[in-house]
Amino acid sequence: MNITVTNKLASRLMEASGEPVSGQQLADEFGISRTSVWKHIKELQEKGYEISSIKKKGYVLSGIPDSLEASTIQPLLKTERFGKTLEWIDSCESTQIIAHRLAQEGVPDGTVVLTEEQTAGRGRMARKWDSVHGKGIWMSVILRPDVPLHRAPQFTLITAVAVVRAIEDVTGLRPDIKWPNDILMNGKKSTGILTELQSDADGIKALIIGIGLNANQDPEDFSDEVKEIATSLKMETGQHVSRQELVRAILYHLEQYTALYIKEGFGVLKLMWESYSTTIGKPVRARMAKETLEGIAEGITDDGVLQLRTPDGKLHGVYSADIEMKN
Repeated sequence: MNITVTNKLASRLMEASGEPVSGQQLADEFGISRTSVWKHIKELQEKGYEISSIKKKGYVLSGIPDSLEASTIQPLLKTERFGKTLEWIDSCESTQIIAHRLAQEGVPDGTVVLTEEQTAGRGRMARKWDSVHGKGIWMSVILRPDVPLHRAPQFTLITAVAVVRAIEDVTGLRPDIKWPNDILMNGKKSTGILTELQSDADGIKALIIGIGLNANQDPEDFSDEVKEIATSLKMETGQHVSRQELVRAILYHLEQYTALYIKEGFGVLKLMWESYSTTIGKPVRARMAKETLEGIAEGITDDGVLQLRTPDGKLHGVYSADIEMKN
């Protein structure tokens, strides 16, 4: 995206950490008049930024809107690449659709698409995903990893570890991972991950990782069909959660773990994934396209394949399935 002067000015005030910045200094930095600075300040105030003017000292930022626009995310990012290119849309059908188009246009590794609302959000197997305006994180990240095609599935597991670490950092909660792509809180789903691929004969062109995270929903925000199985971080903590901090934390961990995986393989990350798993060692029912298996989930392979041992003693590799926990 083209970063506007208004967004640059917002970033500058955020970086000042509550200290005043003079209008003249801002005018000099951005090559505009002080009158233009004032107009951009008014625009930010209309968007919900809390900015006061202190006589003879300058402008002070004391609060930012609960939005996922680039100007609220990028100034405090701790990443080298992820999120440095960020496309924000107030409302869209699906961030995955936009990310696929951007990936084909050649945007860089780590490009992020964020929206306040999805009108056609979807999870695995084209299931509908409730995406309430302004209450969750609806995000797609475009990765361009230099790895063979068969190593693509592990990125769903890597993303799951990044998300649970981010939730821990921001809220102190300890989430569980249900293979392959669900993040649970007290047995209820709070986050889903959808990994899609663009490839050709030469290998991976782009991975499009969609993350849908329920941050600040109340029970009435969920439809009747999911309210018994869905939860949000706010419902679990009893407090409003900063979506901006969560986005920054997810991108930080995802960049770190992606680099670790490419450099050293899946071994360490596999151990991390298993430490959060609610599936391993438990009786499960795996519903696949052509059959349903029941047994004990014994672990995952280095390729991310679930190892399921049925009562007859046979060990089955489950590549894709709906997993139901059995009592």
